[in-house]
Amino acid sequence: MKMVLVSAVALVDADGRVLLSQRPAGKPMAGLWEFPGGKVEPGETPEAALIRELQEELGIDTWQSCLAPLTFASHAYDDFHLLMPLFICRKWQGAPRPREGQVLKWVRPTALRDYPMPAADAPLIPVLQDWL
Repeated sequence: MKMVLVSAVALVDADGRVLLSQRPAGKPMAGLWEFPGGKVEPGETPEAALIRELQEELGIDTWQSCLAPLTFASHAYDDFHLLMPLFICRKWQGAPRPREGQVLKWVRPTALRDYPMPAADAPLIPVLQDWL
């Protein structure tokens, strides 16, 4: 089974809310909510992938020193196995805005389960809630 490495981040604002992104129509798992991030390219670190993805998807800049590793997900989908480290980030430059047709929403940690997520993301919620 193919292994896919995806790096994700919980962006936490000054009010303690977490940014979720809704997968746009036409993409796999469209309509589900997820933490921003994306595939780690060959030769790229998970942190470098996040910095690149945040710029591409949300138009914000952050730095490796602002990405704190929190936990990870390991999940077998039908046609691939996903390994996804989750980082926490509280410092970035710019205001997140949807650049790839997605919907963004700032969510209180206690309300994260109200948003349908891909199966790999769900186990990350209690760890994130405990940390915040």
